[in-house]
Amino acid sequence: MQLEDYFDFLAADDIRLKGSRVGIESILYEYIYQAQPPEALATRFPSLTLEQIYATILYYLHNREKVEAYLLDWLEYGRQAREEQERNPPPVVVRLRALKAERQKAALSTS
Repeated sequence: MQLEDYFDFLAADDIRLKGSRVGIESILYEYIYQAQPPEALATRFPSLTLEQIYATILYYLHNREKVEAYLLDWLEYGRQAREEQERNPPPVVVRLRALKAERQKAALSTS
């Protein structure tokens, strides 16, 4: 079995573990940035085997430059999406924020 056989390469920015909807970025973020050991990741992602977790880490180690660029793009996309959502929140978020402000104002006026 080749290392690449563990993955579905759906697009340049979408690599998933074969037979799952889990992207390699989910595993590698926890492994690299959160210092989670493979065994903890297998518990956190019960749909994956420990072998799949290790294959993802090995793929990263064999393709470090390419995968680091993939992860940085993913992190940047997430940052931009959060900023956009903060600038233009969905109507339900606007309503919840208004309700929270009203409750805080009411709590201050009764104090």
